[in-house]
Amino acid sequence: MRLSPRIRRLACWSAGGLLCAAALPAASAAAAPDTAAPEDAAYEVLVFSKTAGFRHDSIDEGIAALTQLGSENNFTVTATEDATAFTAENLAQYEAVVFLSTTGDVLDETQQTAFEGYIEGGGGYVGIHAAADTEYDWPWYGGLAGAWFASHPAIQEATIQVEDHEHDATAHLGDQWVRTDEWYNYQSNPRTDAHVLATLDETSYEGGGMGEDHPISWCQNYEGGRSFYTGLGHTAESYAEPDFLRHLLGGVRWAAGVVEADCGGGNTNPEPEYTPIFDGTSPSLDGWSQAGPGSFVLDEEAGTLTSEGGMGLFWYEADEYNSYSLKLDWRMQGDSNSGIFVGFPASDDPWTAVDNGYEIQIDATDTDDRTTGSIYGFQSADLEARDEALNPPGEWNAYELRVEGERIRVYLNGTLINDFTNTDPARSLLDGYIGLQNHGDTDVVSFRDVRIAELPADPGC
Repeated sequence: MRLSPRIRRLACWSAGGLLCAAALPAASAAAAPDTAAPEDAAYEVLVFSKTAGFRHDSIDEGIAALTQLGSENNFTVTATEDATAFTAENLAQYEAVVFLSTTGDVLDETQQTAFEGYIEGGGGYVGIHAAADTEYDWPWYGGLAGAWFASHPAIQEATIQVEDHEHDATAHLGDQWVRTDEWYNYQSNPRTDAHVLATLDETSYEGGGMGEDHPISWCQNYEGGRSFYTGLGHTAESYAEPDFLRHLLGGVRWAAGVVEADCGGGNTNPEPEYTPIFDGTSPSLDGWSQAGPGSFVLDEEAGTLTSEGGMGLFWYEADEYNSYSLKLDWRMQGDSNSGIFVGFPASDDPWTAVDNGYEIQIDATDTDDRTTGSIYGFQSADLEARDEALNPPGEWNAYELRVEGERIRVYLNGTLINDFTNTDPARSLLDGYIGLQNHGDTDVVSFRDVRIAELPADPGC
């Protein structure tokens, strides 16, 4: 880890496409007193803003603002859109590399390898706004950024809820931060692996797509290095806001190793209303039981359960529920098959769940009422919404199943994809158990972070 910055000065590479950022115009608000931090030892930051897709017209303002922040806080910014800067030798000069609203495929395989080595050697990454709209075919980068862009509504005012008042990027903010920007929805929730600093209150604006838990800024220790991401910064006006500039400065300082913070991965009890019923450890298997053939393999290092053989059901016999929110992550290999069963009576026979409960399906390909997000055999998911939210085989997806009375709502990566109401007395959801299916020898599906929150009883019941 780079716990203190190295002191060095770099020459500008005009011929190679690198610009000496000190020569760029500064954003006027960057001089505001709010953006100043305690004096740090000098260090170097590379700002990379290459675009291979949509280009934000705020990039010039972003470079200018970061340059001014550097002049006020003892770091030197070198700005480039030349991907040949991504060599091991050149990257070693920088304490942090900022991806400023990059888009699309911006690095070739050799450059990707150099950047991976830089992070693994203790380097720092700062992703700003469209940095999450970058390198979709490079899974390592997706992990570094924390989540990929999915969609956004129109630019509008929204309320940010600040979760961490200790990190240098958010310590200057109150509990709520009201501002105007373009608010990204993401393909997945980064909270499992990253430490969330701030979330969006989706009730404060139109077009949110992630539900009650919508992270917008986070940090994480990643593959030996440090990663900070903020979804803010679409508009040119953002780079004239003292609070936003101080937010960026805190992210740069932490990524560069100038200041310390707890970014070890995941917030401490970020969902206090949820009770873990499988958290990846052996003791958390207490209360679970296998019905029928096959099994689930526990990997404590990865914190996962992976299906093996079948068809069977790994069900949580410790308690039954009738009004609750069940959250978990799942990942399938290829065209595998599995599902989550709800609302079935206790039994050692997995067919009891099939005949008396409901299965929320996991399957890459099948008929509409038997593919991912469907209430198996009863109701298809909203396929357009499902396809927009779904991450492909090999990547993690998040389900939230809200069971209230006889109603099941299925959220995939924060997007509502199915809303089903039971009318069959033989399958009543008012009291029942939950379970994970192991479908067969060729079906490999993993689960992690299974947690549940009891909800108030449906007044209509």
